[in-house]
Amino acid sequence: MSRTVGTISRGVRAPIIRQGDDIVEIVTNSILEASKEDGFEIRDRDIVAMTEAIVARAQGNYATVDDIANDVKAKFGGETVGVIFPILSRNRFAICLRGIAKGAKKIVLMLSYPSDEVGNHLVSLDALDEKGVNPYTDVLSLEKYRELFGYEKHTFTNVDYVEYYESIIRECGAECEIIFANNPKAVLSYTKNVLCCDIHTRARTKRILKASGAEIVFGLDEILNKSVNGSGYNENYGLLGSNKADEDRVKLFPRECQPVVDAIAEKLRAATGKNVEVMVYGDGAFKDPVGKIWELADPVVSPAYTKGLEGTPNELKLKYLADNDFSDLSGDELKNAIKGKIQEKDDNLVGQMVSEGTTPRRLTDLIGSLCDLTSGSGDKGTPIVFIQGYFDNYTTE
Repeated sequence: MSRTVGTISRGVRAPIIRQGDDIVEIVTNSILEASKEDGFEIRDRDIVAMTEAIVARAQGNYATVDDIANDVKAKFGGETVGVIFPILSRNRFAICLRGIAKGAKKIVLMLSYPSDEVGNHLVSLDALDEKGVNPYTDVLSLEKYRELFGYEKHTFTNVDYVEYYESIIRECGAECEIIFANNPKAVLSYTKNVLCCDIHTRARTKRILKASGAEIVFGLDEILNKSVNGSGYNENYGLLGSNKADEDRVKLFPRECQPVVDAIAEKLRAATGKNVEVMVYGDGAFKDPVGKIWELADPVVSPAYTKGLEGTPNELKLKYLADNDFSDLSGDELKNAIKGKIQEKDDNLVGQMVSEGTTPRRLTDLIGSLCDLTSGSGDKGTPIVFIQGYFDNYTTE
């Protein structure tokens, strides 16, 4: 009889991870214990994934507000800094802003509108239309913004991020001027020294600024890209991907993750004889239909993964086959025809109509999204995810 269960995603509970813990040992043992307790068998090409947070915590990859301030001051000279395109987040950016403000005399904060890069809205598109504002060309002062839109609050957090960020900057002893614009060059009318805080568009933003006369340009990925007075750091992403740890510290995105995933894969192979894929994941990459938030605030979904997770899906669209190639068949005859088509499929289906509508995304991005939704971000206590059957298809018995 054919197997009736396809992909299974399990959240696996783990001990609370502390700095200095052996993350390889903990993840491996958690999977093996879960297998015994829940009665599932570990198979070839199962996937073990762990949140970036527990890897960074085990590494002790933390930095303080003062560490951020010292790096900002060293790179910008402690005077006026244009801080442009930050995301609107208490967890992701607010504590970074404290450090940035402590390292400068004045902050010119330039916010994109109507939303930030990951979809957090300051105002709605409808409000822009109603007021006759063109977000592609219009640069708004704080006074003009308030006149037009008042004191809008975030749909989910009920926070006025304009007011919140202004208060952070002033509480840290820096002067503050806020403008609203979507062209990076707009900030150059206020200062030639710019810190680009966008995540996925940062390379373009830096290029435009440097070509337009900016004198000092750094990205958030270049703040704490080296240790400051013994702090944590991330050589590739700096402050990107960081989270608030407490009122005075951030947890940075983990570094040197490839040895971690490779070691876990090897330990599981030694214990089970199976070739298990392993990855570290951060934010999933999906969009909330109500809040319009695109979840990917990390620089990448997965900073490290084993080789078997390279590539994109190579799948046929079963609905297409049923409605077109085999529209005259039904029952076992239809089932067997589709199975035969799958067994004969090309190694690369890109551009073929029979694969149209399948998800053209990288495996690590798809699996990372599944993991993020499985583990959640609250009190589930399952920072490890075990996935079975992800690479199965309709022919797998």
